[in-house]
Amino acid sequence: MTAEQIQALLGAQRAYYKSGATVPVSFRITQLKRLYQAVCQYREEINGALTADLGKSAYEGFMCESGLVLTEIRYMIKHTRKFARKKTVRTPLAQFHSHSYKQPMPYGNVLIMSPWNYPFLLTMDPLVDAIAAGNTAIVKPSAYSPATSQVVAKIIGECFDPQYVAVVTGGRAENTALLDQKFDLVFFTGSQAVGKEVLRHTAEHLTPAILELGGKSPCIVDAGANIRLAAKRIVFGKYLNCGQTCVAPDYVLCHRSVKESFVTEVIRQVKEQYGQRPLENPQYGKIINDKHFARLCGLIDHSKVVIGGESNPVTCRIAPTVMDGVTKDDAVMGEEIFGPILPILTFDDFDALIQDLKEKEKPLALYLFSHNRHHISRVTKELSYGGGCINDVVIHLATSAMGFGGVGESGMGSYHGKDGFDAFSHYKSIVDKKTWLDLPMRYPPYGSKFYEKLLHLFLR
Repeated sequence: MTAEQIQALLGAQRAYYKSGATVPVSFRITQLKRLYQAVCQYREEINGALTADLGKSAYEGFMCESGLVLTEIRYMIKHTRKFARKKTVRTPLAQFHSHSYKQPMPYGNVLIMSPWNYPFLLTMDPLVDAIAAGNTAIVKPSAYSPATSQVVAKIIGECFDPQYVAVVTGGRAENTALLDQKFDLVFFTGSQAVGKEVLRHTAEHLTPAILELGGKSPCIVDAGANIRLAAKRIVFGKYLNCGQTCVAPDYVLCHRSVKESFVTEVIRQVKEQYGQRPLENPQYGKIINDKHFARLCGLIDHSKVVIGGESNPVTCRIAPTVMDGVTKDDAVMGEEIFGPILPILTFDDFDALIQDLKEKEKPLALYLFSHNRHHISRVTKELSYGGGCINDVVIHLATSAMGFGGVGESGMGSYHGKDGFDAFSHYKSIVDKKTWLDLPMRYPPYGSKFYEKLLHLFLR
């Protein structure tokens, strides 16, 4: 689309929103049901697009993308009516007699910009929340996942009128044209670098933004961890989608006393889950494009590889790779990996480790494998990160009952379920004051000792 076409599309959505059509809860639920049926109808086409873009199997595509979207839609169909009700709050005695409440209100016209790594899930999930909250939406999927973007456009085009929900495809020119417009809210998922650009644009219009970014998410394995289970779950979470997952364990911090046994078990789990020749495994995905493939290959220090390291530039595949003896000075520790490379570092002192992590940027996720209550308490109460798991990885984002989002450098705002509804809503604070009583103490002229005593009684 040209900038002029985008401006016209947003203008049509503004007019549609101002008509009040999206506000009734019954309308929102009807749209969610329509979207649910469409996702079910095009399930095989969605899986095929994910295979084309990222090499995902149908099983993984449903487990990690379309299935989770269906779960979010069902959750919102069930709960939107309750979420949309006004919430009565306590009224101070000084405001007697009144009814105080918070009324959720749609932001209005929102922009959703999604990434390529989970191109269906991370497009549809925020859209579901935006619809439930009563907004119109323009969706901008990534140009790096064209097959999935095409399916997304097809589903949205069949379900909704463009003046309500529309898809804009394309690359940087379209991104810039969209961000130049004044939306009521911008929801962005992607890299920190692009997130900064989004904030620069939204600041020009004082538009609120929700940013789901990333970072180097650590995974701690302490001396008392269940090593076999830790290795099994870490290998699953790290190499899911070839490591192209924003909450994948970026690197492991393993206690020196169990490091050798952990490395041995990780090697065994890589072979167990992906076979002796993972580059030939049809269940194993691929890197999104040549640029990212070359970047990842440049992060591998083959002198520290204990398994993997093989790659195929023709298929854009890199084998599940584990690097041992890694230090903070290695290239692989200088940036978010976002690929199938697992560096393993060691530590000796848990307290010193916690202090070191406090000095680093706040990650999107943090994982701890431990049965030590003191360690668990310190990680959950003292460290700041978006979210995480104890004795597992990545599964914390697969529930509509908890919000998902970053903090600090890893993002701002959260969504999923109730948090998603709230993210796309403004809560108006309203006092409904009755007219049969009007307390005189607030009106000038002031000076009455009796009123002053009442004031101090009310405002203590």
